[in-house]
Amino acid sequence: MSDNENSPDKTLARQNRRGFMQAAAAGAALFGIAPALAAEMGEVAGRSSKPLRAAFSNAGLQATWCAQGKRAAEYWGKLFNVEVTWFDGELSAPKQRAAVDDMASQKWDFVAIQAFGIGTLTAPVNKMIAAGIPVIDMDTLIAPLDQIKVHSFLAPDNEFMGASVTQSLVDAINGEGTIVMTQGALGHTGAQGRARGFNSVVKKYPKLQVLDTTPADWDVAKTARIWETLLTKYPKIDAAYFHNDDMALAAYNVMKAHNRTNILIGGCDAMPPALEAVLDGRMHATVRNPSCRIHGGAIVAGVAAVTGGEKTGPGGIPQSVVTDGPVVTKSNAPGMLWMEKHYLI
Repeated sequence: MSDNENSPDKTLARQNRRGFMQAAAAGAALFGIAPALAAEMGEVAGRSSKPLRAAFSNAGLQATWCAQGKRAAEYWGKLFNVEVTWFDGELSAPKQRAAVDDMASQKWDFVAIQAFGIGTLTAPVNKMIAAGIPVIDMDTLIAPLDQIKVHSFLAPDNEFMGASVTQSLVDAINGEGTIVMTQGALGHTGAQGRARGFNSVVKKYPKLQVLDTTPADWDVAKTARIWETLLTKYPKIDAAYFHNDDMALAAYNVMKAHNRTNILIGGCDAMPPALEAVLDGRMHATVRNPSCRIHGGAIVAGVAAVTGGEKTGPGGIPQSVVTDGPVVTKSNAPGMLWMEKHYLI
């Protein structure tokens, strides 16, 4: 080997190349792409030789789904050489608006946002888009896609999630009896989709009575108060569907205190505490809203836009990317726990 090949510049180039290929392989794993295609994906993603700056915000880190998403974004950010700065939504539309206004006053290579409610962040997001900053929308619409030029929208099929868990509950009670739906925030498009999925199932069963659909706004304390009232009011509740697992487990604690643990519980998100609850029988089922895939995918999409010039549309990233996860029961919960541990879904 010549002295020239041992030069600092050559050594640095080899190190950058090695890091680049590792990141490419990791990104391929995120989307289930065969390792043989990792290098090609890496060429598209174009890991930067210098750190990129990205701003992220989701609905509120009090929610375990959002907290896991933050960890996933930071994990994938390190692989792709992205420094992630967080703006917490605090489960409050006004507080998230203030945080995103602050975000919009600064310069970023790209940003990714899960809005607490549709239409609440449109002005600051449009300001960033006008400044040429790619904005990735996560999980719930910032605004209808025909009204805002986000780089892409990464989200699950919320109607599928709501319908699949509700169907599992209804099958377990033989299509008759009483059921409750505890909703998330009514302005959240994901919650709206989950409610549509729930309603699409229950309307097919004339012997099934929906007792209550009060929203708890993702708030576990509010959920507990609602369920104290429901358990007092209704001596018989056969099943309950919750728009996320945090609310489902908060309600379970109330049920346990009232000796009403015979109520079948279904949730959404398939977070690790809920997976453990499915395994030990406290919950009947949940469905994965892939927080890691969505937040990690936002990193990959942002890097591809900045370093690779990837555009929205044909030949680039679709305007909307469906990031589904499966219904989770005892049979597949252990594998789901493993994938979440490694930020793969």
